[in-house]
Amino acid sequence: MVRLHVKRGEENLFLHDTKITAKVEDVLKEILPIFNGRLKVGRICSEMEELMKHGVMNCPEVLELTDEQIAELKIEDPWIEKCIPSGGFLPNPDPIRRRCGRQPMPDMQKVLEKAMADAKELISKKLVDSGKILMLKNVQQALDILRGATMIVYPMELPPHDPIRMELNNTEDLSGTQASLEVIEPTKAQLWFAGRQMIPEDQLKIYVGNNEKCKVIVKLGKCGEGQPGREPVISEETRRELMLKAYRRQEELKVSGKSNVFSIYFPFYLYKKHILSVFFSLWFCCKEIHNTVKSFNSEIFVRSPSDEYFAGRHVGLFH
Repeated sequence: MVRLHVKRGEENLFLHDTKITAKVEDVLKEILPIFNGRLKVGRICSEMEELMKHGVMNCPEVLELTDEQIAELKIEDPWIEKCIPSGGFLPNPDPIRRRCGRQPMPDMQKVLEKAMADAKELISKKLVDSGKILMLKNVQQALDILRGATMIVYPMELPPHDPIRMELNNTEDLSGTQASLEVIEPTKAQLWFAGRQMIPEDQLKIYVGNNEKCKVIVKLGKCGEGQPGREPVISEETRRELMLKAYRRQEELKVSGKSNVFSIYFPFYLYKKHILSVFFSLWFCCKEIHNTVKSFNSEIFVRSPSDEYFAGRHVGLFH
């Protein structure tokens, strides 16, 4: 079994095991329900947070009306009285008037909160770091946990127009929303490996090799999105560790460099100073010897007879 590390852009999603001889189209059929199921769990948890604060969804007829308009038109929402949370409710009006404003009691809020935490943990991205694979049954288990929590808090079920009930019954309408752009339809799905699009009719081994015990990174995409970004040579965590080691090494070299320079040049400094002192001492001695010899020669010098003769002639001629 080859292990696929599925990503969407630069975002880690989950790990999936499949056969090396499986076709790419079969791999997409296995991966897409897990990918879209994770999105569904995220949307339900987002709506359940609003359910904890402001109660069930208002009917579509009163969503864009004010209280005066509702009273004037005498519009009543029958589901508000039917869908009362267990143990009663607390008034908490919705500022955008999307929900009825009947907040469940604190103990029921804890039930919903715990269910959301458990569901998110089952499909968490941290499973990638721990090396655990995510299967479709895990996604279905997360949906069952959320469904059970809503049944505990609202035994009469939620209104049919509530997004949570629609999501759990697979009758949601995502047209015109941001969520519709995140969902990938099977007919528009693409799988990429190493900057190369994988042809649906090809076997997986054509792209990743014949090694069954390998782990590769594949990226999901849509038709028309183009080639996703290539994976970096090293991960971000590894890059930070290398930069930290390089910085520490640089600081160590700075400290050791100063001591090395001092230890290398200090003997030359002392040697140069010693040579200069010796040179000036010799120069001073030579100068003293020269002065002494010069003064001694001037005292004991005696002219020869020839010098006196030539000196006398010289004097006589001029006189």
